[in-house]
Amino acid sequence: MKKYTIAVVGALGNVGTEIRDILEKSELPVGNLVLMDIAQNTGKKVRWRETDYAVIEAKPEAFAGVDIAIMSAGAEASLELSPEAVKLGCVVIDNSTAFRMVPEHPLVIPEVNTDSLENHRGIIANPNCSTIQMLVALKPIHDNYRIKRVIVSTYQAVSGSGQAAVDELQKQTHAFANGEEMLAEVYPHQIAFNILPHIDLFLENGYSKEEMKMILETAKILDPQIKITATTVRVPVTNGHSESLNVETEKSFEIEEIKTLLAASPGIELEDDPENNVYPLALNAVGKDAVFVGRIRRDFSTDNALNMWCVSDNLRKGAALNTVQIAQELVKRDLVRVP
Repeated sequence: MKKYTIAVVGALGNVGTEIRDILEKSELPVGNLVLMDIAQNTGKKVRWRETDYAVIEAKPEAFAGVDIAIMSAGAEASLELSPEAVKLGCVVIDNSTAFRMVPEHPLVIPEVNTDSLENHRGIIANPNCSTIQMLVALKPIHDNYRIKRVIVSTYQAVSGSGQAAVDELQKQTHAFANGEEMLAEVYPHQIAFNILPHIDLFLENGYSKEEMKMILETAKILDPQIKITATTVRVPVTNGHSESLNVETEKSFEIEEIKTLLAASPGIELEDDPENNVYPLALNAVGKDAVFVGRIRRDFSTDNALNMWCVSDNLRKGAALNTVQIAQELVKRDLVRVP
């Protein structure tokens, strides 16, 4: 079996660390691992599969000889480095916002639209974390009952804002316990013991950028005919995003049919026994690969509609795992090549 040189860019960040962990346990045929990060981290050693790897600076010439680069270093770095990597024959899987809405670059969730990889031009975009878990849950319903409209409210963990946000939540919690002032630096308001209906910048239409990401990415990945509206909320949880979904379909259904369908669908685990307090919890999703769904019930306010609760580890399926799964599909389909 052919082995590939895989680069992880942003290798020491939260998502980069998850990518390394998933790659170590995956069946992806990695012949050589290249770890890249900012210049200040050059030379740091990382243990991977019983070998020490030295981190190198992420710059264009570093991609020579790399087959697949998984980028998780932010949009600015991706815009600078990805086109140069492609020129050197490297396929880029980018975890930032840089290429998501560029028409010629596929935006991929393997459980949803893997076939869009077939005509890639060297760069594949990884969707927003909240979009990923939502569409994994919606894809089987859409395939079988045709979704007309979705109303989604998200409850997103602070790790989605990076390690500084995780640290801030911990510091504020500690300050509260000790009767000290809680300082807000990452977020515009205190996040500990609070909820912020504010993720990313607000736009002229009144939506936040995060909300518009979910709307626009759903159209590109699943179906532009689906009407969708979103409210995205930051909650004082370290890891694991949760979503409340209201889904209206064209075709009629029975709730038990939906449960059976979801339980049998790839990437989904059904946790739906509320009488015994069994339903998806962010705490239980941490470190796991699945999208967990539950609280599935009919919406009696309109025809052919249901409500459900959807939870996933935003650093794994919402970011790192999805990129590795894309890499695995590229290898499986013999698509590790640039035009």
